[in-house]
Amino acid sequence: MSGADIIFYMLAGLILGCGLLAVTTRHIFRAAIFLLFSLIGVAGMYFWMQYEFIAAVQIIVYVGGITVLIIFSIFLTQQTGEKLPEQKIGRQLFAGLAAFCGFALIMLQVARHHFVGTKNASTEPSIENIGNQMLGVEKGGYALPFEVVSILLLAALIGCIVIAVHNKIQKS
Repeated sequence: MSGADIIFYMLAGLILGCGLLAVTTRHIFRAAIFLLFSLIGVAGMYFWMQYEFIAAVQIIVYVGGITVLIIFSIFLTQQTGEKLPEQKIGRQLFAGLAAFCGFALIMLQVARHHFVGTKNASTEPSIENIGNQMLGVEKGGYALPFEVVSILLLAALIGCIVIAVHNKIQKS
């Protein structure tokens, strides 16, 4: 087993372990921290595959932005030290069944898909090429979806603040 294999298995274990802990813990703040480490593991996997730009975006957007927004929202709306209520066994079974069916559906689609090679030369994954593909106007670009998502996240943050202020006013 080479060093690259060991790094891959360590990152995969970090991603899967923290992801499982994020969905099974009853402490909401711990779940957010486990999600943070799982996303860091995904960024590590991108670095391992030598996709530095995507890894940097993963860290900036998800680790730095989304996770901080989630933790900020938790601090505003929840009692961070309290445990979440224990779920009924029927709900847990339904969640497990839904996850299994989703996984089976994805595997079925992958098995049915015929992957075809191409003879076209690949494009160099440089920052300039990625930027032109994502934000360039000549090929349609994806600037509008980025702006819509940023407005959605801003609305979620404002909603958390309004809920926190409303709860604080009701308690006093």
